[in-house]
Amino acid sequence: MQIDPTYSPSSGASSSGGTTARTPQKSLGQSDFLKLLTVQLSQQDPMKPMDDTAFVAQMAQFTALQQSSDMATQIGLMRSSTNLTAASALIGKTVTINSKTDGSVSGKVDAVDTTGSEPQLVIVGKNYSLSTLTRVEPTPITPTPTIPVTP
Repeated sequence: MQIDPTYSPSSGASSSGGTTARTPQKSLGQSDFLKLLTVQLSQQDPMKPMDDTAFVAQMAQFTALQQSSDMATQIGLMRSSTNLTAASALIGKTVTINSKTDGSVSGKVDAVDTTGSEPQLVIVGKNYSLSTLTRVEPTPITPTPTIPVTP
């Protein structure tokens, strides 16, 4: 059975009788693979069914595609979690940031802002990207004066 690689249900004739433009993609996803497999199974000759080994090989390819997609998602989640943990550990420490706009900035990390795609270190009320961090130092501890207690 021959499958037209340029055919897509959305690229055929439109309801007005004209054709719609199809934007080519560089890679196939899970849904594309399932669509191809479904079309292949529905168009096969009942007198010459698809070879079972080819079907098993295609299912193995689909499983591998799904697993690699899941793994990429998990790695992305792990990276963002690691960045958040690293940024949170800097609260209270004195850091040096190499900012494009402000140059070299040193100060104590007051908070971590997680509203963007990457955690931002808040230093004196201004946000700086964690990726611009160049130095970390322990914040010096100033002793608190003791007040004598009289009985």
